[in-house]
Amino acid sequence: MKISREEKLQKIIESEKLLGEIQDVDVLLERILTEARAIVHADAGSIYVVDGNNLKIKYAQNDSRLKELAPGEKLPYTFFSFPINEKSISGYVAYSNEPLNIPDAYEIPEDKPYKFNQTTDRTTDYRTKSIYTIPLKTPAGKLLGILQIINAQNDEGEVIAFDEDAELFITHFAQNAIKALENAYLTSNMVRRMLKMAEFRDPKETYPHVERVSSFSLEIYDRWAFNHNVPDSQSHKFRDTLKIAAKFHDVGKVGISDVILKKQFPRFTDEERAIMQGHTCIGANLFEPPESFLDEMCRDVALFHHERWDGGETAYPGATDFRNFVIGAPIEPARHLSGNEIPLCARIVAVADVFDALSHKRCYKEAWKIDDAFSEIQADAGRHFDPEVVLAFMQVRDRISAIQLAFPDEE
Repeated sequence: MKISREEKLQKIIESEKLLGEIQDVDVLLERILTEARAIVHADAGSIYVVDGNNLKIKYAQNDSRLKELAPGEKLPYTFFSFPINEKSISGYVAYSNEPLNIPDAYEIPEDKPYKFNQTTDRTTDYRTKSIYTIPLKTPAGKLLGILQIINAQNDEGEVIAFDEDAELFITHFAQNAIKALENAYLTSNMVRRMLKMAEFRDPKETYPHVERVSSFSLEIYDRWAFNHNVPDSQSHKFRDTLKIAAKFHDVGKVGISDVILKKQFPRFTDEERAIMQGHTCIGANLFEPPESFLDEMCRDVALFHHERWDGGETAYPGATDFRNFVIGAPIEPARHLSGNEIPLCARIVAVADVFDALSHKRCYKEAWKIDDAFSEIQADAGRHFDPEVVLAFMQVRDRISAIQLAFPDEE
């Protein structure tokens, strides 16, 4: 059924409201690409962010290729960067700060400085034709990223060029997407400052570590939500909040003495270990009293991500009153939580955090081989970890492995 211009404008207004509710930059970038494609019925697209003098891909989508996968699967996790210059289409748009509408990527005139790289098409047996690329630039002139949508389709599913209406709709949509991005970057910058504070105290809490744990958690949740038929309206809110909350899993270590914090783990006395375990209560108190769903999830992740599914003795802090915790004192013994008593967000971050710790070098151990780390997580399903969370984790193994490569530890 043909969609009128009025209906498309209403769709844009609805999309803009959704974008304004998203807090995490990465989740927002992915949603911007999804909504932009839906507005003009584009089959595929990519979104890039500025990384110094380069563009770095954040998300790529392709409905035709997605249909070839089993339900619940995603396209391979993609990460690469390239220079901002006139040689590539997106690089040219970033360099010129002007949108570019190409009717056929294979018919670009020879006198143009940019070329279309056909390598991906050949590898995936896809045919890129129409491309519309637009800079996401603030009114002050700051380039936040590049939005590229591919293969507009008519009502019969035939690939067509992006017409004037499509340009108008995407330009209007982009203006409001930029406002949402600016707000999300403000949140992101505040999060990074808080995490930098934790990193100053604990060298293990590095930016790559928290980014990996955050990204792992998102992938695990997406698959868990698919497995449990969670409605989109519910999963969109949860995944956005989880992406941020997972980064705060060990933020409470800012309140632990350096004498204990920088001591190698196997050499802890029982009292020192109990003091270290208090970082869960300190982290929870940073978000108390909660004023939002994000505050609540940050609190729950910080407090409960060291609990065990089976309620085992090595778990902590248990059903304790974290509000009365005294910094520098040992954590008080409490009844251990188990099973679904542990919030879902914490059960997910538990898997993500332990996997990352196993697969990366620490002051007290060498990095495990990645296959051994996966095997250890799987072996602990039903004991340390929620078995359904582990199932989701193993189902997205390829994406977890790709995230490992995308966020290597800093030398």
